[in-house]
Amino acid sequence: MKLIEVKDYAEMSQKAAAYIIEKVRQNPRMNLGLATGGTPIGTYQALIKDHQQNGTTYQNITTFNLDEYIGLSGSHPNSYRYFMNENLFSHIDIEKANTHIPHGDTDDLAAECARYEQLISGHGGIDLQILGIGSNGHIGFNEPGTSFDSTTHIVDLAPSTIEANARFFERIEDVPTKAITMGISSIMKGKEILLLVSGESKREALDQLLNGEITEQFPASVLKRHPNVTIIADKIAVSV
Repeated sequence: MKLIEVKDYAEMSQKAAAYIIEKVRQNPRMNLGLATGGTPIGTYQALIKDHQQNGTTYQNITTFNLDEYIGLSGSHPNSYRYFMNENLFSHIDIEKANTHIPHGDTDDLAAECARYEQLISGHGGIDLQILGIGSNGHIGFNEPGTSFDSTTHIVDLAPSTIEANARFFERIEDVPTKAITMGISSIMKGKEILLLVSGESKREALDQLLNGEITEQFPASVLKRHPNVTIIADKIAVSV
């Protein structure tokens, strides 16, 4: 794993965006894996600004998001489909048909998991996967204890994850308790992984990732087995 330490969240976002932009320009037909949550918002804002000012095109890019809440339609303001449209897709020239997010409001969740997994492999896999890390080490919505062999599946969200996501909802009771997520095996099939880490709340998680053992009780630790991982982390997250 390669660690790039930066000054703050703003620099992390700029450096991550520059990294992605370079990859997109090198391969204008690449498959890009995307994440939601607070961490990548600055990166997406920088991608939008670059697109508007420098004309970087996403017309032939295909994207796959890590996860989606169960029970929310894509039009729900707290769904990850809505989040991605608002924070990135609607502001660049990507074809919406080429942006893929699991369907959280389907009646057949098992079939949706299989469909999404097949969709990714049918496109040749993910070239660059963007990740964040949860304070408990989750990647995607793969909570502690998730098998490293897991493919796209349904998860019960950990209390700490529900609490962390509550800031996006009016009441904590409104936060979904289940999600559909790429599995750890699915994530590890990505040819390259870019992990973004920012803030004091992620300090212990980053320290455990860098210095701890590989264990399913800390899902992100599996990244040590991946041959091509770059971590961009701000100073607050790196300091111990």
